[in-house]
Amino acid sequence: MEIQTFENLKREKILIAGSAGQLGKAFQYELAQRDINFFAPDEKDCNITQFDSIAKTIDSLEPSIVINCAAYNAVDDAETNQEIADLVNHKSVKNMADICKTRNCRIVHYGTDYVFNGKKEDLYRETDKPDPLNVYGMSKAAGEQAVLDSGCKSLVLRTSWVYGDGTQNFIYKLLGWSEKNRILKISSDEASVPTSVKEMVKATLTLLEKNESGLFHLTNSNYCSRYEWCRFVMETLEKDNIIIPVPMSTFKTAAKRASFTVMSNEKIQSALGYKIPDWRTSVKEYLLKRA
Repeated sequence: MEIQTFENLKREKILIAGSAGQLGKAFQYELAQRDINFFAPDEKDCNITQFDSIAKTIDSLEPSIVINCAAYNAVDDAETNQEIADLVNHKSVKNMADICKTRNCRIVHYGTDYVFNGKKEDLYRETDKPDPLNVYGMSKAAGEQAVLDSGCKSLVLRTSWVYGDGTQNFIYKLLGWSEKNRILKISSDEASVPTSVKEMVKATLTLLEKNESGLFHLTNSNYCSRYEWCRFVMETLEKDNIIIPVPMSTFKTAAKRASFTVMSNEKIQSALGYKIPDWRTSVKEYLLKRA
């Protein structure tokens, strides 16, 4: 990460909601390294689904920026837990944005490529209309729109295939599968962009430092299929599993998934003033550090 002093952010007070997840942890590490003032309360003290409680937390801590890293990400479970998905990903997000509006506080919220139906046959841009195929995507689309409609100064950052130091990501699950199974069957007709939490944090802080607002697609550069991602991980770690490409239809999942939801990061790179690394570069760096 190149030298960036973030002098403007050092005058801010940042509240991280969802501090226990892989993105929340990455923010805590980076903010601490840079001596930026932040609060990262436990979920019991900062549960976004408890509307009165989150309002009291914000009033007590008086942050100037709220970064929402909390989300309901169980894509298949959302099909039968629609109310919970909508509460966490939509209603709670709307409530937070409304609170931030009345307190003159900026909010950062993370969206997903699952808001798209995959039928475009080109890279998705911020101007493309969402059309989610599943309950999770619907709840996330409603949440990001609520933030944008709130009138609060906000950043809504859509991302995809996020990975970091945690258990709820493809790399963690893949390595677990590879220990138990010699042969791995991985979908070859599902494409998006593996995105590092490290790059997400760097980009978010840079946008905040530059006082940017609005909707951006925040991903690493270029794209791949799940199969290609798996192959790259296995080869980087010199694992000798046999990897077989199969169609998504091989796996019977509750939620329908789009086949191609690659998002263009051209707009955000222009705003940042730097090029976000290729997904392979970030994945390799993560794997070698992890090892």
